[in-house]
Amino acid sequence: MDTQTATVGFEIEHLDIPGTSLEVSRIALGSWATGGRVWGGSDAAEAILPIHAAVDRGITLIDTAPVYGFGRSEEIVGQALAEGGRRKRVLIATKVGLDWKDGRPFRNASRARIQKEVEDSLRRLRTDVIDFYQVHWPDPNVPIEETALAMADLHRAGKIRSIGVSNFSPGQIEAFRKVAPVHTVQPPYNLFERAIERDVLPYCHDRNIVTLAYGPLCRGLLSGRMTAQTRFTGDDLRKNDPKFQAPRFAQYLRAVERLDRFAQENYARRVIHLALRWILDRQDSTLALWGARRPDQLAPIVGLSGWRIDSSAMAEIDRILAETIVDAVGPEFMAPPEQLAA
Repeated sequence: MDTQTATVGFEIEHLDIPGTSLEVSRIALGSWATGGRVWGGSDAAEAILPIHAAVDRGITLIDTAPVYGFGRSEEIVGQALAEGGRRKRVLIATKVGLDWKDGRPFRNASRARIQKEVEDSLRRLRTDVIDFYQVHWPDPNVPIEETALAMADLHRAGKIRSIGVSNFSPGQIEAFRKVAPVHTVQPPYNLFERAIERDVLPYCHDRNIVTLAYGPLCRGLLSGRMTAQTRFTGDDLRKNDPKFQAPRFAQYLRAVERLDRFAQENYARRVIHLALRWILDRQDSTLALWGARRPDQLAPIVGLSGWRIDSSAMAEIDRILAETIVDAVGPEFMAPPEQLAA
């Protein structure tokens, strides 16, 4: 087992996006919580700070979406990157294909929706081009060909620099690729949610498609900061997440404790470093979207360089998970409805 510790100094890893001229850091900043909705609210002045900290630490990709706070996250990202010329130093990823009514999101990946959303996103983000534009969820009520053609038209028009999909199955990606290129795929992926290892991850690897893994810390579980006394209030989505309900919560906390001990004993690191490094070492064409609400939450980034998790350590991590989690559950609760009930 490789127990190498970090080298002096920190150097963030980068990744080229095949089929484009884009290059990004393998750690990106996710800004779902920036929008405030389902994360207990947010303050714009405070929400800007972790974005600035991310850029200053060498992160070159900020990921957001219109549905995050119903435009609020995009507005905050746009404001943050407009300050100090930071937009020139980073790439922006956002999404399309969700609509909302009375504060309730639902899927809408029609051509008309995409044409409207891209203009709204460009305005909120204060930019003339979106670097990574991704269909947020597949919409069974709209032919994939219609969605893909609308995205291809935006790409040809120069309004977006790459095309991506999120939460798509390999079959859906394949259907999309018959009409338009797919440069990136964004699925949920972390130590506790690994369903994509059966299909999406090998599909992308075989076709040279970069994977943007969202939720690498599993809604904060793998930060190492939660205890049995941790409570969630207001509209926090974790109130409805099965992982944070008894009896599963105790199982996941035990797993985090064991993983943290493993990281300390073998790498002089903590579980948060292990969780992020694990994502990077599973597949070289994967990057991790790390959410942060405060600048200090990004401090562990310096502990990600200078070491790797080898195959024997991967096997030991799997053994820990098998011994501690007996009632595993995925992130299915987060899927928005296909359409609103009448």
